[in-house]
Amino acid sequence: MKTSTASRALELYLSDARARVDAVLERWGQGSDVLWRPPVAAAVRYSLLSAGKRLRPTLVLAAYEAVGGDAPGVAELAAAVEVVHAYSLVHDDLPCMDNDDLRRGRPTTHRAFDVRTATEAGYHMVALAARVLAAGLDALGLDSERREGIALELYRAAGAGGMIGGQALDLEAEGRRLPVPELEQVHARKTGALIAAACVIGGLAAGAAPASCEALRGYGADVGLAFQVYDDVLDATATSHQLGKTAGKDAALAKSTFVTLLGVGAARAEAERLAARAVDRLRRAGLVSPTLVELAHYIVTRPN
Repeated sequence: MKTSTASRALELYLSDARARVDAVLERWGQGSDVLWRPPVAAAVRYSLLSAGKRLRPTLVLAAYEAVGGDAPGVAELAAAVEVVHAYSLVHDDLPCMDNDDLRRGRPTTHRAFDVRTATEAGYHMVALAARVLAAGLDALGLDSERREGIALELYRAAGAGGMIGGQALDLEAEGRRLPVPELEQVHARKTGALIAAACVIGGLAAGAAPASCEALRGYGADVGLAFQVYDDVLDATATSHQLGKTAGKDAALAKSTFVTLLGVGAARAEAERLAARAVDRLRRAGLVSPTLVELAHYIVTRPN
């Protein structure tokens, strides 16, 4: 399988972004005992602090910096996006959804605890994301218009028109062979919506002009879909140990994937095309961000 690792500069950026976001998550996780009964509080901490790539919050930070933002409080906004993503993984893995046992290299939350606890923890994490987001908005001292815009971006991406709706479409599609445009629509919502929102949130937090925010949205939508296309490639070609989650799960559930529809080679080429188009959107908008360019490349060459 042809993959590449991130450049040294991007490795350092990813490591720094992860450390900044994890510090916020750790702080909120430490207070979970006050907010929820045991064992739900422990399940929330377990879910928040698993060793993920932190791609979505990294995109918040990179987009923020791309349009001139430099306040450290943006890490709270980035962490809020990660909380939403982490909650979605808890619920996606449940037996009534994808029924998975492995996530980020360790047992899924419902396996580490139980189904009831994991389900409740996921619901509480939605409310926690709102708390973290509000703290970030306060830390940045944003005006009411930008506060509203950022909140709407996050929860629209997470809701029926985005992630939740995409998951529903994904479950409906099990056992059916979807045409490529329909599959793209599923994953533009399930995966791409939150990634696009992460980029826009970063732009809005820095006070970017509408044209720049739309360029960031287009970039995020393209890299979001590229992420999913390449995820399908990895699911078909890598091992569970390499991925940190169960390999071949889509095939076991008889789901249409970009690999089943296009083949491995064509799916990889499509992911690369989408990443290139994402970068071109930045170029045409005059947004100079080596980090966003490298992230687009990394998304379609990562080993897991």
